[in-house]
Amino acid sequence: MTAPVRILIVGGGYVGMYVALRLQRKLRRGEARITVVNIDSYMTYQPFLPEAAAGNVEARHVVVPLRRVLHKCEILNGWVAGVDPVARTADLCLHEGPGRTLEYDILVFAPGSISRTLPIPGLAGSGIGFKSVEEAIHLRDHVLGQLDLAESTTDRAVRAKALSFVFVGAGYAGVEALAELEDMARDVCRYYPTVDPGDMRWLLVEASDRILPEVGPEMGRWTLEQLRGRGIDVRLGTRLNSAVDGHIVLDDGTEFDADTLVWTAGVKPNPLVHVSGLPLDEKSRVKASADLVVEGFPDVFTAGDCAAVPDLTKPGEMCAPNAQNAVRQARTLADNVVATLRGRVRRPYRHAYAGSVATLGLHKGVAQIYGRKIRGLPAWFMHRTYHLSRVPTVNKKVRVLTDWTLGLFFKREIVSLGAISDPRQEFELAIRTESRVPSSR
Repeated sequence: MTAPVRILIVGGGYVGMYVALRLQRKLRRGEARITVVNIDSYMTYQPFLPEAAAGNVEARHVVVPLRRVLHKCEILNGWVAGVDPVARTADLCLHEGPGRTLEYDILVFAPGSISRTLPIPGLAGSGIGFKSVEEAIHLRDHVLGQLDLAESTTDRAVRAKALSFVFVGAGYAGVEALAELEDMARDVCRYYPTVDPGDMRWLLVEASDRILPEVGPEMGRWTLEQLRGRGIDVRLGTRLNSAVDGHIVLDDGTEFDADTLVWTAGVKPNPLVHVSGLPLDEKSRVKASADLVVEGFPDVFTAGDCAAVPDLTKPGEMCAPNAQNAVRQARTLADNVVATLRGRVRRPYRHAYAGSVATLGLHKGVAQIYGRKIRGLPAWFMHRTYHLSRVPTVNKKVRVLTDWTLGLFFKREIVSLGAISDPRQEFELAIRTESRVPSSR
């Protein structure tokens, strides 16, 4: 009896999860054994992070549990520290205890990307990204906590610092995160008698001369006008020079203090690519052919943010690192893995860009779909409709739709659960207090 082929999938994001989903549906019983390695036990649907941060969607509804949906796969939680594509092995590190070596016959390499940062003084200590559900929920709690502080303090400097919110990077992540959080903060100001929306300072810093390049120049300019019309300070052609101890310094000479600094200035391939033994291009992306096979390694497939995949619709260019490409590449990749196992011809990945949609807060949005420019409420509705159709599993679709429906009849929750980030704080306080109480014995 022939042993099943060992398929190892590194990464449980868009590519990893969708590849595993398709493989477990298309492979015959006993044809292959699929192992998925991911640092978390869930996949995050990132387009819903801004809505989760604004409280429009429950945080647990924007993540998909891998063990539930990939019931025919082996799920290992940890991270791959290195790959040997010649020996066909990968070194797995676990959250606790000794690691292990995984052997494979076919490797799907899709570790994704991380935030691209710069050596700016103070950024590491003051900034936070916007790529994970943990970051999104922390920002929601943090913004509400800052409003609580502003309402409670009598110190003008503390109040001004608490009500200053800085976002660096005006792509999708930055614009949507800022717009949703500003919309939420403006809405909940009604519960803070001494805080007026005009007291808050929202600043978007962008090094280039435009925002939201994905929706085109015209829609980008319209979005810029909408944000500025809401009192948001958008600085184009401007860079962050320093953020030491929350003191923001821009290269146009502006200086002020802020307790909130969100960094969304792009992404870069996961550092794992440098210890993968796979060929990389000048942007540290894994070189792949149009059929998503890594150059020089016919048993290794790759896709997503970490891969340099030729764009057959634009000769000479590579596919953009976005969710739209990642999901579609995953389908082609899974089909090509099956074709390889069965001795069939693999097909190249080809996808014409459909367009982009972005949310700018409740009932506000912007979109460019197949050349058509849409703005306002119709674009917002299209954003929700499109992403509801794309979020994995019927379970999550129903839960997200329920959140939105309840939001039509009830007001936003305004509770900050900031203690979640330090759950042992109260217990440690109890221990310290107990140690100071004299014993009666």
